[in-house]
Amino acid sequence: MIERRKSKIHGWGVYATETISKNTRITFYAGEKISNRESLKRERRYIRQGHIWCFKLTNRTVIDAGVGGNIARFINHSCHANCYIDIKAGVIWVRAAKTIRKGEELTYHYNTDGEGLIRCTCRPGCPTLL
Repeated sequence: MIERRKSKIHGWGVYATETISKNTRITFYAGEKISNRESLKRERRYIRQGHIWCFKLTNRTVIDAGVGGNIARFINHSCHANCYIDIKAGVIWVRAAKTIRKGEELTYHYNTDGEGLIRCTCRPGCPTLL
C-alpha cells in the first residue's frame, strides 16, 4: 500500500502505491518506547540532523523511531496534510484524512510542542517552524 522514496518535501518520503480510502489505517509509528526525559536528550541530536523522530505518546512516554522505527518515520510534515494521527491502546496509527491517490506522498501535521528549530518545507515560503 505504501513505499519509501525520495521526497520534494524533505529527504525521504512515503508514497501510496495504490489508492487509499479515507480513514484507512495505513501504518503505525514504531520505535523504542522511552521516557520524556530521555527523549529530550535524543531530540537535540536529531534536530541538529534535521529530523523529528520522537513522537509523544503520553505525558510520560515517547516513541523514538530513530531506534527500531519503521517506514512511518519517513512520513513528512505538511501544514495541509492528507493523513492524521489516531492513538488507540498505546499505538500511534497513521490514517488517511481523505482519499489518497496512487503516487501521492503521505503527510501529516506534526503538531510539535518544541522550540521551532526546523523550518517547514511543505511548500515554498511556508512560514511554519516545527
